[in-house]
Amino acid sequence: MNPYEASKKTESLCRLAPVIPVLVVDDANIAQPLAEALIKGGLTVLEVTLRTPSALQVISEMAKVQGGVVGAGTITKASDVTDAINAGAQFGVSPGSTDDILEACEQKKLPILPGAATSSEIMKLFNLGFSVQKFFPAEAVGGQSALKAIGGPLPHVKFCPTGGITYQNAKSYLQLQNTLCVGGSWVAPKNLIENKDWHGITNLAKAASEILN
Repeated sequence: MNPYEASKKTESLCRLAPVIPVLVVDDANIAQPLAEALIKGGLTVLEVTLRTPSALQVISEMAKVQGGVVGAGTITKASDVTDAINAGAQFGVSPGSTDDILEACEQKKLPILPGAATSSEIMKLFNLGFSVQKFFPAEAVGGQSALKAIGGPLPHVKFCPTGGITYQNAKSYLQLQNTLCVGGSWVAPKNLIENKDWHGITNLAKAASEILN
C-alpha cells in the first residue's frame, strides 16, 4: 500500500467519528467490554497504544468486537508494524515518522497515520504522499493556533491532533478546516476502566461522538 492509498484509508477512518480514543490497557480480559462500551457510544475507531505488555493481546481481543476498527498506536519501530498486523490491527499510528516505519507499513500494507510536529516534518511526509497526518504533541507545540497557522501554507494536509486534547478543547480543534478528528484518552479514563464502569465510558463516548452537534 503506497502512501497515497494509505492516506485515503486513514482519511476514511478519521471521518468515521470526531474522536479516536487513545487507549492504554493493561488487562486483556477487559478489552472486549471496553471496546463494546466505546462503540456503543458512537466511537468506532479505536487506537490501542503499544505501551503495555498486554497491548497486542488487547488488540486481538478488541478486533473480535463487531462494529469497530482497531489500530495500534505508539508504533516506534519497524517490528511494531509486523506485530500489530499479526495481532489484528487494521491501521497504525506513530508519534513521529522514520523511514523504517514508513517502509514497513508500505511493504506490509498497513495504513499509517504518521506523526509530525513541525512544518518541515509535515512537508516531508506530504511530499512522500501522506496527506493525512497525526499532529503531535498538539498542545505542547502550540495547539489550535499552531495548527491553524500551518493550514495557511499547507492547506492540502489534514490532521488528527493528539496530545493534551480534552473534551473542553476538542471542539476548537475540530472546527479547524485542516482537522478531520482528534485523538484523546479522556473517553476511557483509568478510574472508569479499573472500576469496569462500562456505562460511564459509553456516556463519555456518546458525548464525544456528538461534540460538534
